[in-house]
Parts: sequence; structure tokens; C-alpha cells
Amino acid sequence: MHVITGFLGSGKSTLIRHLLAHKPADERWVVVINEFGQVGIDQAMFEEREDVVVKGLPGGCLCCQLAFVLQASLVNLLHRHRPDRLIIEPSGLGHPAGLLDLLRSEAFNEVLEVRDIIALLDPRRLDDPRSREHETFRDQLAMADGVALTMTDLATERQCRVAQEYLSGLWPAKRWIEVAPHGQLPVSRLLDDAVHQDGAKGASGHQGGEASASPRMRSHSTAHEGQAAVTLDTFAYRAPVPGKPVCDEGGSLGFRSLGWRFHASERFSLDALEQLLSSLPAALRIKAVVHTASGWKFYNRAAGRVTLMPASWRRDSRLELIMEADSQALPEPASLEASLLACREVG
Repeated sequence: MHVITGFLGSGKSTLIRHLLAHKPADERWVVVINEFGQVGIDQAMFEEREDVVVKGLPGGCLCCQLAFVLQASLVNLLHRHRPDRLIIEPSGLGHPAGLLDLLRSEAFNEVLEVRDIIALLDPRRLDDPRSREHETFRDQLAMADGVALTMTDLATERQCRVAQEYLSGLWPAKRWIEVAPHGQLPVSRLLDDAVHQDGAKGASGHQGGEASASPRMRSHSTAHEGQAAVTLDTFAYRAPVPGKPVCDEGGSLGFRSLGWRFHASERFSLDALEQLLSSLPAALRIKAVVHTASGWKFYNRAAGRVTLMPASWRRDSRLELIMEADSQALPEPASLEASLLACREVG
């Protein structure tokens, strides 16, 4: 079992997609993705395939608000799919210590073995004093066994050097530090890793317990039953209707989210939508999967970088904004919704 953590916009889902693309063909993996926002977009990035099951848990933190939901979901997933390997991606604002406590509880004592905890770090984050002082940001890196430096293609040589020096000063020392632009972390970092060893006392003062002596995941079966899928929105799903999108707002841990889901039949002008999103304040983190006249697209804006790629998702169009709670960048919801609807193609 692996935990892949990292602050908002560090590229966790992109890195996991790269790992899945290079996984051993004879292994079945389960991926659990927790998003801070209410809408659930990251899991829509993953295509359905026979040997991978993706489970989305949006709208809270696995360490606190969704702890009970996570435990029930894991019991079901392990029993039903019998994976060889489990990857959990907490929210970028989630603290890994509480998650580890749950994974080492009696419910999973004889089922899971916690392997390396991997943290992602965008070197540019260290230029922001608020990041350096953020408790969750520091604890994610302090508790990690290994660190993947992402977004290095966008960072300067100085920023990359400062990041290496910052990580070298953490205690306990990291087992490895890997430069992983575009999320290209070698899958061998998972296949050849060691059992996670506690010892990092995070900024919050949380000290982990003794490392579990439980064996490697015992749910492996050479005869995998059932077909893998992308499993989403297992709690109440409010279906949007044409012209009446479903809007969801949320907030905790010093951040807020605002998102919409649109009916799948509604097609957006990609040019109009990109123009609208580019006009929004740069401080906003924006994610979307949308049905456009050019096909279904996944849109991602993080740390000043915009990526656009094809999406296999077909259930509905989704868009979400994330910002700091005290930010004045959040547009007025009704006004922005009207602007989004105006980006639809007519006829």
C-alpha cells in the first residue's frame, strides 16, 4: 500500500497516471483519490481498464471528514477486487498522519503493509513564505520516505537547487529524491520500495506509532473476478439537467471550493470557455472535464500552467475552482454560472 501526497497543484494525479501506464501487466491495482472540492474531477482523468480500479472520494479530508467513508470503501474494495497494490492519493490539504493511523488500525492490520510514503514538491512553492509556514505542507514532506520533484520544467535552476537543499535538511533523511517533470516517476520507486518507517515528527507534533509488521497485501488473487472500473460519486448524486447545472460549494482547512456539473448533452465552445477561464484571477486553481465541440477535454490550471488533453469521461461536464478562504478572487457564483452557460454552443 502506497500513499502519494503533495500540496494542491503538485501534480499527484498526473504522476499516478504515469505509474499506471508503466505498471506490471500481471498486477491489479486499486487507486483511491480524495479531492478537496465537492465535484470530483481528478478521477475523471483515468480511463477504465481491466487491471485498474479507481475510486473517487470528493468533498472532504480522508484524515477527518471522510475517515469513516474511507474505511468502509477500503473494506469493500479489497474484498471485491483483491488488488496486488493499493495507492491512496489524499487531498492536497490532507495530513498523512491521520491517514496512516487509520491504515494501521485493527480493520487492516492483517491486510495492508504500508510501503514508502511519497510526497510531491513543486520547487516554486518554496518561494512562497505561506507554503513554508503551512503546517500540512511541512508535515507532508517531513513524513515522506521519498520525494518526487515535479514541475521542474517550469522551475529555475535556483529553485530546483533550493528545493534539494530544503529536502536535505529534513529529518529523518529522505530515502530518495527523484526529479519527475510531467509526473514521470519511475514505477520502480513503487516496486522496489521498503516498508515505511515512522520517526518524522511533523509541524503539528504528531508522532506516528510503530511500523506495522503486517504482511504484504494479502488480498491478492490470481483469478481476479469482475471488471475494473472508475467508481465515482457513491454518495447522493444530483443529476444535472440541460440548462440547470448543479452547483456545489465547500470549505475547510483554510480553503474554499466552488464547482458545477452540467448535463452531458450540453456542448461548450472550447475557445469561449478557455477565454472565460483565462480571464479569472490567476490565484484560482481551476480543474474541468468538459464536453466541447472538439470532443471531451480535461482542463487543468495550476501554478500558472494550463494543460488541455483529451478525456474519456462521458458522464457529465464538471468544473471546479479552489482558492484560499480569505481570497477575494472568488467570482460571484450566479454571475459566473451565467457566463459558463453562455459558452455553450447553440443547436
